[in-house]
Amino acid sequence: MMNVTEAIGYVAATLTTVSFLPQAILTIKTRDTSSLSLSMYSIFTLGVLCWLFYGLYIADTAIIAANAITFILAGIILVYKIYNILTRKN
Repeated sequence: MMNVTEAIGYVAATLTTVSFLPQAILTIKTRDTSSLSLSMYSIFTLGVLCWLFYGLYIADTAIIAANAITFILAGIILVYKIYNILTRKN
């Protein structure tokens, strides 16, 4: 049975991951990254990766799941941003 602390962790993980989805879906659909900061997305993606490693280290499923999903989405957006910069679309 899940305790209150774990439940709060799962709710927080779900909310933060779901809050990222609209931006990720829009960017993936349009591939428009002109309004996104390369430095912000680079730092954000690295931070999410660190949270994922931390979750793996402490074996916290909520942290692992939320950050694995967010890392994949943020990574896709970061790749689009870099591609758009290199091809001068941004």
